[in-house]
Amino acid sequence: MAEEEISLKVNLEDKGKRMDKFLVEKLPKTFSRAFLQKLIAGGHVLLDGESAKSHFKMKAGQSIEITIPEQKVSLISAEDIPIDIVYEDEDLLVVNKPSGLVVHPAPGNYSGTLVNALLGYCKNLSGEGGAFRPGIVHRIDKDVSGLLVVAKNDRAHRSLSKQFKAKAASRVYIALVKGVVQLDNDIIELPIGRSPRDWKKMAVNFVDSREAITRYKVLKRFEDFTVMEVTLGTGRTHQIRVHMAYIGHPILGDEKYGTKGKLFRPALHAKTLGFTHPATSKHMEFTSELPDDMKELISRGHL
Repeated sequence: MAEEEISLKVNLEDKGKRMDKFLVEKLPKTFSRAFLQKLIAGGHVLLDGESAKSHFKMKAGQSIEITIPEQKVSLISAEDIPIDIVYEDEDLLVVNKPSGLVVHPAPGNYSGTLVNALLGYCKNLSGEGGAFRPGIVHRIDKDVSGLLVVAKNDRAHRSLSKQFKAKAASRVYIALVKGVVQLDNDIIELPIGRSPRDWKKMAVNFVDSREAITRYKVLKRFEDFTVMEVTLGTGRTHQIRVHMAYIGHPILGDEKYGTKGKLFRPALHAKTLGFTHPATSKHMEFTSELPDDMKELISRGHL
């Protein structure tokens, strides 16, 4: 994994917090407190351009620059974690990921991920994605369930990546959203970038952002929630979750973007995945059933 640089600003509500506590709150959960303390001790965290210490107390308006050093491959180990394999051949795997499973390791969190499971199952994985992401062509969030394609060799990886970049690969999600969506279908075209208030969150952002396109179709309306089919036109981080929250219909169970509901995770499932096979040039499409927690809520018909 290449060196990464992160910039943060201390807001008024963070005044007085310890440096290490502040970073744990603002950075993704994959960065453990122990890992961040090592970064601080190693001089990789600068406060207003000067070396910092973990116990330093934050002041509103201060700037923090963090450098995450390049990590070594040896930190990732093969693990015996069950994988639901939908399809496999000599070029690729299609996996049905359960909610709660992180796709790939990151600094401070090197185990218990889909990549660890893949290394335990299959020794031949593409290296195109880098040391921390062998075989990983695309991602879905930790708490989102559903289909992913994994490349076994570099040729397959390059072909699949090109399809995702060119929007030639298809991804269809099922989402349960809060409230009754009035339009039967619509296209949301709103740019997404980091939230200016919380680095760990994404947001509709018209300044520092990238194009994001989400299409949806209502499948069924209930009294207090709606079942939707959602198709991605782009692949931004948390895209569906951010767009749905912005239009006033956050994903049920998505505490990060606005609703707890009756689920303990976002009610979002990557149901259908389609692409052209990199070796045979044949179109392939895979579908997975909704997980039990989403099926149960639909069957009940109310929150």
